[in-house]
Amino acid sequence: MPRSVNAVASRARRKKILNRTKGYWGRGKNVWTVAKNKWEKGQTYAYRDRKNKKREFRALWINRINAGCRMNGISYSVFMGELHKNNIELNRKVLADLAMNHPEAFTAVVKMVKK
Repeated sequence: MPRSVNAVASRARRKKILNRTKGYWGRGKNVWTVAKNKWEKGQTYAYRDRKNKKREFRALWINRINAGCRMNGISYSVFMGELHKNNIELNRKVLADLAMNHPEAFTAVVKMVKK
């Protein structure tokens, strides 16, 4: 009796990867081994960069808050310290949005902190 290798499942598995690598450059889209390696590498980059995205946005928010603080005559570190002392629960994302898009509201927050 011949050995059963389940070609249907093997082909489906390969086809799934090749469908995911459509649009890749060169042999990465149509040669199984190259496509598999490129796809796996892409998944590691995607995982890593989901973490880096959070880090980069936090840095951006801090820069924006700092710029808004400096315009109101206070440093970022002093501002954040006073926010926590006064139990004002605004996160960096909201503060950065206020500093960029609503400077008068951000100025009001700074004045509240300076009291």
